[in-house]
Amino acid sequence: MEFALLGFLTGLSLILAIGVQNIFVIEQGLKKQHVFLVCLICSISDFILIFLGIFLFHYFTQYFTPTIELVFNILLVIFLINFIYSKIKSFHTQVTIDQNFNFIEKKNVIFKTLGFTFLNAHVYSDTVFFLGNFSKSFLILEKYFFGIGAATASFLFFFSIGYLSQYFSRYLNDRKIWKYINIFIILFMFLITLYISRDIFEFYKQNL
Repeated sequence: MEFALLGFLTGLSLILAIGVQNIFVIEQGLKKQHVFLVCLICSISDFILIFLGIFLFHYFTQYFTPTIELVFNILLVIFLINFIYSKIKSFHTQVTIDQNFNFIEKKNVIFKTLGFTFLNAHVYSDTVFFLGNFSKSFLILEKYFFGIGAATASFLFFFSIGYLSQYFSRYLNDRKIWKYINIFIILFMFLITLYISRDIFEFYKQNL
């Protein structure tokens, strides 16, 4: 179960941000238009991408040499450093909510939701690359629990901001709240960076 919790916290840390997809979900919640459909598409999309990343890296690890694994660990550290830096920069991010409450047809909502999801490069770097790469050394059952935990975080997050949008929208521009959230995320990701860096250090120590 610890791998499910690790997956949940890691997935939540990646998704808990002010991004166009999350803003769109909140806007649809405020408008009370196709909220369930929007949340479901976002959640299922994350589920698919998370396990796509896990299975891709599970498949390719059988071809990994220690050097290739080292390269992927270094890429993970670079990703995490950039992620932490982006969180530090977002301390003073301003958010604008679309107040246009015109009705949007279900077909257009589906296309917009899929667009915000699959045309967003961060979705692939966060789910397929990071979560898949991070779980590459786990045992197969541990990977399943890790993926379920990360997917659960997505489901809870999207349905929460969709159906509790009125509540969350009040705090979008509260810098103090986002500062505390970002500090938690930064500390959590920093610990993961140290964990991966330890593997890199062990590799160099064994091959000196």
